[in-house]
Amino acid sequence: MAESVRTGSANRTQRNDTQRRAAARHIIASLIDTLDAALSTDREALELAVMTLAAGGHLLLEDVPGIGKTTLARSLAAAIQGDVSRIQFTPDMLPSDITGVSVFNQREQQFTFYKGPIFAQIVLADEINRANPKTQAALLEAMEEKRVTVDGTTYELPRPFTVIATQNPIEMEGTYPLPEAQLDRFMCRISLGYPHPQAEARMLMAPSGRDPLAGMKPLCTTRDILAITDTAAHVHVAPAIASYAVALLAATRESPLTRLGASPRAGLALLAMSRVRALAHGQDAVYPGDVRAMAPAVLAHRIVFSDATVGAGALARQQELLERILRDVPAPRRA
Repeated sequence: MAESVRTGSANRTQRNDTQRRAAARHIIASLIDTLDAALSTDREALELAVMTLAAGGHLLLEDVPGIGKTTLARSLAAAIQGDVSRIQFTPDMLPSDITGVSVFNQREQQFTFYKGPIFAQIVLADEINRANPKTQAALLEAMEEKRVTVDGTTYELPRPFTVIATQNPIEMEGTYPLPEAQLDRFMCRISLGYPHPQAEARMLMAPSGRDPLAGMKPLCTTRDILAITDTAAHVHVAPAIASYAVALLAATRESPLTRLGASPRAGLALLAMSRVRALAHGQDAVYPGDVRAMAPAVLAHRIVFSDATVGAGALARQQELLERILRDVPAPRRA
């Protein structure tokens, strides 16, 4: 009798897991399809953006102006029914402009905290490299700990919490390059790139002034995104897959093409993205192909290359060198 109860309970648990994974896969696919229909940009970049959100990470967009970075952030927020805020970074910005400020209330004889724009579920940090280092550092605790401390009091940020930061890789005058510690907080760095000619032509033929998000309907809730993150975190990773990820990290640290390799935090981000990719593809475990596919977007911005011109160059060039480093790392065979 007891054995029968245990078997029935295990079967129900397995069915529930299967249902949660199917629901998560459906939402991820729907988000990607909806963004692809609304935005005239590369679908692979949109997939990475959605997977970064699903993994609970932060996204760095490196592109020239006018590509659709702001629209992407607004689209994600609208699709998940989340709060979105936009911070336009400037050299004279103060940390309190991001986190908020405490103001003394003379009537009540106490300080009242007024929340800054960081208190949103999706935060668009526009041209983050234009802020001074002190202001950039104000994002570190928020991005890593998902909380901020003002005047000795800690405030929790809403969940989910994702920072989508942008920077212009061409115009560097008056900018402060992000230090390695700041770059390491971003789970992925991508470039939306210019749209395909056909997609750009359709965009130009649309009525002037039309909001591309006007017809977008919510696809899920923020609670659904939190559930997806939790479901993805439990996707199985075999010891051989973990060892393969470590081998990729070690290759970046030992290569003569680099001065500084990927950190252990990069390994955690790599497997988090690999789990989401496996979930999106309907797998019950992470395979070597998932890890290898996620490596360029997760690792390239965390590496300091020996050639200084590469670090200041385009993302595509950095990913090209990373591919050269990783191509000789043997992948484990499936059991």
